[in-house]
Amino acid sequence: MFTGLIAELGTVTAIDKGESSAVFTIEAPQLISEIALGDSVAVNGVCLTATSISGTAFTADVMVQTLSLTSLGSYAVGDRVNLELAATLKDRMGGHMVQGHVDGVATVVQSAPGEKWVQFDISVPEPLMKYVVAQGSITVDGVSLTVGALDDAKNLVTLWLIPETLAKTNLSTKKSDDLVNIEVDILAKYVERLISKGVKNAD
Repeated sequence: MFTGLIAELGTVTAIDKGESSAVFTIEAPQLISEIALGDSVAVNGVCLTATSISGTAFTADVMVQTLSLTSLGSYAVGDRVNLELAATLKDRMGGHMVQGHVDGVATVVQSAPGEKWVQFDISVPEPLMKYVVAQGSITVDGVSLTVGALDDAKNLVTLWLIPETLAKTNLSTKKSDDLVNIEVDILAKYVERLISKGVKNAD
């Protein structure tokens, strides 16, 4: 379980691709002392397991399904990635409940600077729009954000990025047509299932 509050901007230093998986090496000098073998690390919102540690870098195995269902398959050496370690019971839940289980990939429509913030518009897959509500939470590349506005006709979600978010995450580098990982609020999916099962049981 994560909170969507990014702890470090890491750098992909190597990608070793095989037929059914890939091994990512990620430089994380600030967090490396807290990472142990087998630990879960959210990499741009994808929950991965640290399989080895060397110096200030760790490696993680990424299965072919994860490569195809997330934006990780398009990454290259040198890309910056948002990193977060699993939450502990003593941590404050400053973001929201994030599982690290990506629901889909959205496309950046625009990143338009304003006077005090950046308007960040993304095109979300239509099946996921029902889980997104104005003023609700959504995870974009592992970052917990509040939904500013919705345009259901265009499957468009508008987010407002404050300077703190831009400084501490890789969202400041995103441009039109870039892909970002999306995780919708797990509570919305639970409610949907409860209502669905309740209606069926009533029948």
